[in-house]
Amino acid sequence: MTRSTPGRASLMPRALSGLQEALRRLPSVGPKSAQRMAYHLLQHDRPGAAQLASALQRALTDLRHCRRCNTFSETELCERCASPRRDATQLCVVETHVDMNMVEQTQAYQGLYYVLMGRLSPLDGMSPRALALEKLVERIADGQVKEVILATNYTNEGEATAHYLATLLASSGVKISRLARGVPVGGELEFVDPGTLAQALRERVGCPGATP
Repeated sequence: MTRSTPGRASLMPRALSGLQEALRRLPSVGPKSAQRMAYHLLQHDRPGAAQLASALQRALTDLRHCRRCNTFSETELCERCASPRRDATQLCVVETHVDMNMVEQTQAYQGLYYVLMGRLSPLDGMSPRALALEKLVERIADGQVKEVILATNYTNEGEATAHYLATLLASSGVKISRLARGVPVGGELEFVDPGTLAQALRERVGCPGATP
């Protein structure tokens, strides 16, 4: 009777295969990328691997969701929500923590935020219940918010999320607005896609200084 030869996958140490599988949970990381990352950390940067493991464990232990805006925070209220200098009458709704940071970098907004931590996407299992939208409704019901700015992305899922939120909040009595779309600052018309240019025409505004 011939003894079966173990497959190549079974020859890999369990700790190494486990590390690769863990790395594959990161966005856009496939098997080959995970393998390269694992080998690099173990063979060329063990101190970096230890730092990564420590930082991840600390983040899992110390970070929570801010009670008011739902973003990541080490305290019950994040620094923005706790700041008396922010305009509490404006609430900007974004999909992710990264989107919130991008809005902050404009230095054109001084209001507060609510981070959905996702967007409506039935194929990915992201339903209204998964987004915990009742927290947003409760936030708006506090009487301070006068305007909700829907700053979800202009993707199919982002548009669907904005439409759902606009319908959900229609009876709240607050102003509902949406980020405008159009030609980017510094952009030249010959390089702008037709869809963006069409939207810019539809959402055109008056020219400052022009005669009414």
